[in-house]
Amino acid sequence: MSSVLYDTPGPRAKRRNVLLSIVFTLLLALLLWWVWQKMDDKNQLEWSLWEPFTTSEAWTTYLLPGLGDTLKAAAISMLIALPLGAVFGIARLSDHAWVRGVAGTVVEFFRAIPVLLLMLFANEFYVRSSLGISSEERPLYAVVTGLVLYNASVLAEIVRAGILSLPRGQTEAAYAVGLRKGQTMSSILLPQAVTAMLPAIVSQLVVIVKDTALGGVMLGFTELLNSRSTLAANYANVIPSFIVVGIIFIVVNFLLTSFASWLEKRLRRSKKSTGAVLGEDTVEVNPAAVRGTYGTGENTGGGGF
Repeated sequence: MSSVLYDTPGPRAKRRNVLLSIVFTLLLALLLWWVWQKMDDKNQLEWSLWEPFTTSEAWTTYLLPGLGDTLKAAAISMLIALPLGAVFGIARLSDHAWVRGVAGTVVEFFRAIPVLLLMLFANEFYVRSSLGISSEERPLYAVVTGLVLYNASVLAEIVRAGILSLPRGQTEAAYAVGLRKGQTMSSILLPQAVTAMLPAIVSQLVVIVKDTALGGVMLGFTELLNSRSTLAANYANVIPSFIVVGIIFIVVNFLLTSFASWLEKRLRRSKKSTGAVLGEDTVEVNPAAVRGTYGTGENTGGGGF
C-alpha cells in the first residue's frame, strides 16, 4: 500500500531489498564470527569466566543490588522530572512574557549543560551544604539532582512541541465554547498531546536509565555498572561481566519501551469512536426546537412548501 512518504516497491526494488538483506546478514555473521574468534584467542570464552553468573552469589551480592540502585535512581528522577518538565513546557506557552522568559531561561540553561557536570556540581553542593545528607546517600542525591535538572528541561521542550503540534482549530473550538486557557490546556490540549509525545518521552526515560551509570563512574554511586567493576575484580572476568551487564540494560530498556508501546496503543484505542450508529429511539429530540425550526414559514424561508 502506498502512502505520502512511501511507495510500494516494485519487482526490481523487492529483488534489491532481498539482495541487500542477504548481504547485510552475511556481513553481520562475519562480524560475529570475528568477535567470537578474538574472544576465543584471548581465552574469554573459558567456562571459568562465565561460571560465576550461574551462582546466586554474583547476583545477590553484586548485580541485583546494583540493578536495584539503578532502577531506584531512575524511578525517582522520572517521577520528579516528568511533572517538572510538564510545568516548564506549559509555562513556555504562557501569555505572560515574564513567565515565558523565566521558563525559557531555565530550560535553555540546564539543557545546555552536560548531565555529568550537573551531577558533579550537585555533589559538591551537597558536600558543602548543611543539609545533613550522609556520605553514603550523597551519590544518590547528586545523581538524581543531575538527572532531574537535565531531563526536566528536555521533557519541557517535548511537552511544548507536542502541544504546538496539535491543530490550531482545537484551541479555537475550545475558546468558542467558552473555555479559558487553563481549561483548554488541561481538558483539550494535554490529553491529545500525551499520545503524540509518548514515544519521545519514553526515549528520554531510557536515557535516564542509562545515564545513572555516569554517577557510578564519577561519583562512586553503587549502580549496576559500578557493581560490575567490583564483581569483575573479584572474579577476574572483565569482558564477560560487561556482556552480562549490557544484556541486563537491554532487557530493562526493552521492557520499558514495550510497556510504552502497549500504553500508546491503549490510549489511541480509547480515543477512537466506536463507530456505532444511533437509532431513532436512542436520540432525544426536543419537540419545541423542531416546531421552532419547521413550524413556520418564516424560520425555513419557504413558507409556500
